[in-house]
Amino acid sequence: MSQSFPDVTDAGLAGLVTSAEHVALTESRAAHNYHPLPVVLSEGRGAWVTDVEGHRYLDCLAGYSALNFGHANPRLVERAVEQIQRLSLTSRAFYNDQLGPFAEALGRLTGKDMVLPMNSGAEAVETAIKVSRKWGYDVKGVHPDRAEIITMRGNFHGRTTTIVGFSDDDEASGGFAPFTPGFPRVAYGDAAAVADAIGEDTVAVLFEPIQGEGGVVVPPDGFLTDLRRICSERNVLMVADEIQSGLARTGETFACDHESVVPDVYVLGKALGGGLYPVSAVAADLDVLGVITPGTHGSTFGGNPLAAAIGHEVVAMLEEGTFQERSREIGLRLARGLRALEGEGLLAVRVRGAWAGIDIDPQLMTGRTMCERLVAHGVLAKDTHGSTVRFAPPLVATDADVDHLVDAVGAVLRAA
Repeated sequence: MSQSFPDVTDAGLAGLVTSAEHVALTESRAAHNYHPLPVVLSEGRGAWVTDVEGHRYLDCLAGYSALNFGHANPRLVERAVEQIQRLSLTSRAFYNDQLGPFAEALGRLTGKDMVLPMNSGAEAVETAIKVSRKWGYDVKGVHPDRAEIITMRGNFHGRTTTIVGFSDDDEASGGFAPFTPGFPRVAYGDAAAVADAIGEDTVAVLFEPIQGEGGVVVPPDGFLTDLRRICSERNVLMVADEIQSGLARTGETFACDHESVVPDVYVLGKALGGGLYPVSAVAADLDVLGVITPGTHGSTFGGNPLAAAIGHEVVAMLEEGTFQERSREIGLRLARGLRALEGEGLLAVRVRGAWAGIDIDPQLMTGRTMCERLVAHGVLAKDTHGSTVRFAPPLVATDADVDHLVDAVGAVLRAA
């Protein structure tokens, strides 16, 4: 059924001033696939953003870790502007002078032979699924049309119809069935359960080294090491979704580095585009990515010159190690501050680098309520499920910024 809305002229659009006006227009014209906090942002620099009415907020979501290097990072903006003035898109029907250097640099960072560039994180996960299945048929010798990829409960890998089919989130999956078969789920962090689930048709284990959407859930010590051993022994690909956890977010270049584990396949995104442009990639050795041949996979925008130029600069920044070190420093300060609040309404605090998840006493408030009240204290954050909130400040946040976040959380808890 069609629905009519009042016309808004260009002059009317230019005249929008208040948050309420912008919210009303967005709610009337944009599909309601998100439930935003009532803040209308118009500018961002570093770790801080400003709304249309001039109020400033510390951004503690950082675009779900896409903004690890902060808003409008000068180095990345300069590189993007330089490239966009030269060449932005060619499609992979032709070579361009940016993709090769980017692929080589990202291969060096991951320690892998090859890179398959895409755009969004979900595209990268779908790519990893296709690569794993084709490797299973072409290399491992799994019977046709029977490949299985083991996944973990509590996962979040994206929102395509295949991916939501192995999600535990009823909101994400409800109303979108039937789903793609071949994705058995086991308990997160249970290496024995993974081993038991592997059968003759298993081609890969897809997992997050830390579950971000789940609330920054860190697996038990030794899980990644055990998973690496099991995958090697059973000839199964270890596929690490480092879209949120990778690229210095957790204090190491990759979250797998915390146990000195190297997966067979890295799935990367978000911060790879520096918060300026969607850039994602799958990185693996030739014996895995070599199964992709012309026509078997593609993307109009994947590997375009602008994306490659930005991604290359991101890799160069990560190779310096300063962002990983800053992430560790933020994590120590964040952990110390938040854990001091555990007796004031926090049931649990999980911190790994500049990434934290808190579980609030549900009798006190929900995670959504916490985030709504933090707005009044100049902090933007995002709840996950129930009474859980995660924090991911940009890695350019100062010590004063981190203290501001902790003080704001404490103020909201004490006022409840």
